[in-house]
Amino acid sequence: MARVACIQYEFSNRYGKEERLQKAEQLIERAAGADLIVLPEMWNFGWHSLFDKDVASRERLSEVSETLDGETISRIAEKARKLGCYIVSGSILERRGDSFFNTLALVDRKGDIVGTYSKMHRANYLGYQEAALLSPGTVTTVKTELGTIGFAICYDVRFPELFRKMALEGGAEILVMVSAFAMPRLENYLHLCYARATENQCYLVSCSGVGADRGHQFLGYTMVIDYRGAIVAGSGGVECVVKAEIDLDGLWEFRKVMPHLQNVLLRA
Repeated sequence: MARVACIQYEFSNRYGKEERLQKAEQLIERAAGADLIVLPEMWNFGWHSLFDKDVASRERLSEVSETLDGETISRIAEKARKLGCYIVSGSILERRGDSFFNTLALVDRKGDIVGTYSKMHRANYLGYQEAALLSPGTVTTVKTELGTIGFAICYDVRFPELFRKMALEGGAEILVMVSAFAMPRLENYLHLCYARATENQCYLVSCSGVGADRGHQFLGYTMVIDYRGAIVAGSGGVECVVKAEIDLDGLWEFRKVMPHLQNVLLRA
């Protein structure tokens, strides 16, 4: 059994970056005892504060982006060392040379980065400028002592091919998705999360934010869904830490009984 804790972080434009970092550190301390702690998408700045059409620009991204050895990931890594756990950093605006990415890092118990994933599917609807300003990542899974973990970020959940590729080719057992889904798309989010777990016979750990960013209300509803599509733990729309246990022995027993991942490969 592995213990997972998702931090449903409440975002507010009233806070500066340092206040947000301190708040995240305090919430991580509340999740002590977990083997894997997960933070949501763009919690250290705010997705809409970067990609809404009236504020988005490369100059803006240059001003607030970080490298993976920057302050945010370094402070997350220090917490991982202190608590002796893995942490999915939640995503940050990453700078690589002249390019920008929506990137998360998986940090191990020693505080070392053992995997990164950059959002593949970037929003280009309702005037959002994420796709115009960010470069895409590639499919990523990482083998750990907790199981093989695959990663997704928010809008990725609408693209089942990514999740199927992680399960079939990457051997994913646990799918971790960090997001900043905003109202009124709650039903979309719920149905898609259940589907991605069920069709791939994986645990789905979906960590969302709450609060508001430039008038957009984040929906929350962080969930851990098991390989049968049943919810193990979940939340509503307030800041909290969602805790659950992951049983990979049960997952593999179920895959033997219901071998539909194998049957995908038998299609004509």
